[in-house]
Amino acid sequence: MPIPEFLAKLRARVGTELMVLPSVAACVFDERGRLLMALHAEAEPLWAPPGGIIEPDESPADAAVREVREEVGLDIRVAGLIGVYGGPEFRCVYPNGDQCSYVTTVYGCTAADADARPDGVEISDVRWVTEQEAARLPQPRWTPLALPDAFAWWRRTFAAG
Repeated sequence: MPIPEFLAKLRARVGTELMVLPSVAACVFDERGRLLMALHAEAEPLWAPPGGIIEPDESPADAAVREVREEVGLDIRVAGLIGVYGGPEFRCVYPNGDQCSYVTTVYGCTAADADARPDGVEISDVRWVTEQEAARLPQPRWTPLALPDAFAWWRRTFAAG
């Protein structure tokens, strides 16, 4: 997905300087407690939950729904807030030199079906994984901070009953 228009306009003014941006990640779980992970087709392919930037006037929950639909073709239901994260693990420099520090709202979500399909642009593959399988995938620096909380949220919310 190309850079959103509002961000392109800001980048035209500030160049590659560091920007703090609000973002979301959707931890979509199936009925067995497996997490949907997406292989992000960037310079260094890494596995992470679907997500992205929150656009102007968009609620974080709506951004999570939109990003999952765009990236993997699933309609999801946001079932709860896992947490809000930031810090050095959420900072990155893109191949074009753009610097970003993300503040990421992570949601626990469910999907009506498990037929996720990568968009072929941002996402090149998808998998439903257990917590142990997720830990073995190459991931961005932020996921080891958020994914344990996500799996704990699923156990509290769905497996406790």
